[in-house]
Amino acid sequence: MSVWLFPILGILVGVAASFTGLGGGFVVVPLLIALGYTPQRAVGTSFAAILLVGLSSLAGHAKLAEVDWKVGLLLGAGGVIGAQLGPRLLQHVPGSVFQKVFACVLAALAVWMFFKK
Repeated sequence: MSVWLFPILGILVGVAASFTGLGGGFVVVPLLIALGYTPQRAVGTSFAAILLVGLSSLAGHAKLAEVDWKVGLLLGAGGVIGAQLGPRLLQHVPGSVFQKVFACVLAALAVWMFFKK
């Protein structure tokens, strides 16, 4: 894949992330795995992109006064701790298992959202 296609894919990820609030990893991780990245490297690389996308999305939603700062910061504080545990756990998960778990999580979320009133 040509390097110049990554910014175009980034635009699509940015729209998807700021529209859904899912961070973009649901698109970036499978894409990078399809390009030959190991799941561990795909997740790590995805976070580099998502950091920038997340900050930009936050600015856009903040301009519209659609951010509950207290809840967001409390969730983020807990997330900082969990984010240090995740990579260590992921090191012990085979790539094929990761792909199946990731797909099941996405499918379960999709079904839940589809049937939620």
